[in-house]
Amino acid sequence: MENFKFMLVSIIILAVLALVGYWAIFTIEPGNVNVDRQKQQELEDKNKELEKEVEGLKSELGLLQATQEEQVKQAEDALIAESEKNPPATTPASSKYQSLINDLQKLVADNVFMKEGSRGTRVGTVQTFLNTYNKTSKKIDNDYGKGMKADVAAFQKTQGLTADGEAGPSTFRKMIEWLKKQ
Repeated sequence: MENFKFMLVSIIILAVLALVGYWAIFTIEPGNVNVDRQKQQELEDKNKELEKEVEGLKSELGLLQATQEEQVKQAEDALIAESEKNPPATTPASSKYQSLINDLQKLVADNVFMKEGSRGTRVGTVQTFLNTYNKTSKKIDNDYGKGMKADVAAFQKTQGLTADGEAGPSTFRKMIEWLKKQ
């Protein structure tokens, strides 16, 4: 009987050890799998943080765009109010270049100065004039490059101005005078 109990206890202990060994083999992961899982979790956390940051930046951009649109609207309203108060008396309304003349007058009124490297729609206004003056159809790219500098210098030279290729109020006034004669 003693022998039987010993055998029975031994079989139970061996069975428990076998189950623990089976569990250990199939559930314990190698170290690199655990490291990869941790890296993946860190990347997912960082991705969530970046998504929140992107959402915050999108909302900021929306606010900035709304503010900018409001400022543009206010500036347009101010220009309309100013033009209604002081309509340009010297410019005939029938000129086929009237809108270009008006744009150039805004440059004079705003005391704009342009040189090589300047960019923007105001540069495009001068490019439009130069196309009209030179009877060309160069692309209006709103970029004051070397070619535009040479064209401005040539215009300045023919109009008796200092031919430095840099456009300012005196050059814009000469452009307006030339357009009014056309």
